[in-house]
Amino acid sequence: MAIFNIVFFSLLLFISTECVKSELIVKESVSVTSVELKQNHLPLNYGAENAGVFELRLAVTTEEEALLLNNVEVLFDTESKFAGIESISAKYSGAVNGSDTNVLFGTSKNLSQKTNISGTRELGTGIHFLKFGIATTANPDLISRFRVEKITLSFKNHKPVSVSPTDKYIFRPKMVLRAAGQDNTNTYRIPGLITTSKGTLIAVYDNRYNNSKDLQEDIDIGMSRSTDGGQTWHPMRVIMDMGEYGGRSQRLNGTGDPCVLFDDKTNTIWVAALWMSGATEKDMLWWASKPGMKPEETGQFMVVKSTDDGLTWSQPINITSQIKDPAWQLLLQGPGRGITMTDGTLVFPAQFKVDLGAKAIDGGQYTCHSTIVYSKDQGKTWQIGTGAKSNTTEAQVVQLTDGSLMLNMRDDRNRADKGVTNGRAVATTTDLGKTWTVHSTSNSALQESNCQASIISTDLIISGKKQQVLFFSNPNSKTDRSHMTIKASLDGGLTWPEAYQVELNAENGFGYSCMSMVDNQTIGIVYEGVKELYFQKIPVSDIFGPLVK
Repeated sequence: MAIFNIVFFSLLLFISTECVKSELIVKESVSVTSVELKQNHLPLNYGAENAGVFELRLAVTTEEEALLLNNVEVLFDTESKFAGIESISAKYSGAVNGSDTNVLFGTSKNLSQKTNISGTRELGTGIHFLKFGIATTANPDLISRFRVEKITLSFKNHKPVSVSPTDKYIFRPKMVLRAAGQDNTNTYRIPGLITTSKGTLIAVYDNRYNNSKDLQEDIDIGMSRSTDGGQTWHPMRVIMDMGEYGGRSQRLNGTGDPCVLFDDKTNTIWVAALWMSGATEKDMLWWASKPGMKPEETGQFMVVKSTDDGLTWSQPINITSQIKDPAWQLLLQGPGRGITMTDGTLVFPAQFKVDLGAKAIDGGQYTCHSTIVYSKDQGKTWQIGTGAKSNTTEAQVVQLTDGSLMLNMRDDRNRADKGVTNGRAVATTTDLGKTWTVHSTSNSALQESNCQASIISTDLIISGKKQQVLFFSNPNSKTDRSHMTIKASLDGGLTWPEAYQVELNAENGFGYSCMSMVDNQTIGIVYEGVKELYFQKIPVSDIFGPLVK
């Protein structure tokens, strides 16, 4: 009997050992040969699934049984905030005759730093994809944000596989502040943005009713107002409309390219815009405007103002006669935003165009100059500076710590189609634009594809010390109006370190933007998509990390 037991248990041990070996052989016959994670640098849309936010590519080799995927863990960074994020889902697509495309693997509605998505999927030899979608509520918190740190795949017959993104993109929701077609407006363009002393956000823009065309067209200046940090906005209202002046149609009395300024000394909001009456509908105002001073001859520099936090607005005030040289072909504002200097001087960035006539060289017919328009008496009278640099147009202005003004300019020498990409021109003045000094970073530090941009100044506590910070936004590309990015400088614009840059949106758009500090820790930005305007909020901690307090 003892001999029988020994033989019996020896047989069982042999069978058990062979089973273990067989199981190991099966596991070793399945291999994950590569795994890659790709992120689409696009903000999240309100009330949508946002399919394909990021995508995982998996290469599998198997000799016998398929790989059995049963869980996906998404690890987000510790600063992630999920208010308004409803769920995350993973959809499978593979290379089996294209038949298994966008099959739901699983969904999780309980988002946290470690979020698990459970499901079942067999993965045979070939290339497999998991595409992740993020569903948001109809009105998510604009401070919601997350960054993917790692994704771990768990299997029934293979050890876990992990992958991290090579890029540290932060996903955020974007609000469509003005949608194409809204309020019978074909296109919204040219944003400006300021924050009042009460914390109210005032956004201004072109209402282009018929099409995307610049002036001359039927265009009014629209305004949106928010009293809760941009989370919600009051209904749009028109604040500048020249009607049918001179008996001409609305299409021959357009106003456009607004620039908004807040006077924190008197709590007055100013908006400047360009108006002209009389050019034909086929004429572009840039070319139709001529030397002279009358509306029928040349573009007019118009302003409106509000003294009650944007609730009511004045009738348009024409200040052309105070600041335009009759010989100039055109004078207009920014666009974007202006500033109030520490001594109370109001400053609008501006630009003027001069017909060179017989002086033209190299085939050029005219030249443009960025400059400033300013008032030292709270807007009762206005004056203008000299040109900062030829062939510059749309500009923005900030005051530096030494009291000087820095003008950041679109330089029309930039011609990506001809391989000329000099970047933004920069000049400074200590005498309100009577004279200008070329900045050391001019045409070198900030790349662009020839577009409008935004620059603002604020004071922050960085590494325990209060200091001035400059924020700059534009399409961060030499060739396209894409990759809308915010950059920061801690040394008065001398450097813009890559470590202090945040990309918001990689897709192509019309490219104009304007920023304002929503509060002392949050940047607000309005920028152009295609025919519509987006609004986003970015904590300064997303740019500076632990350096900022």
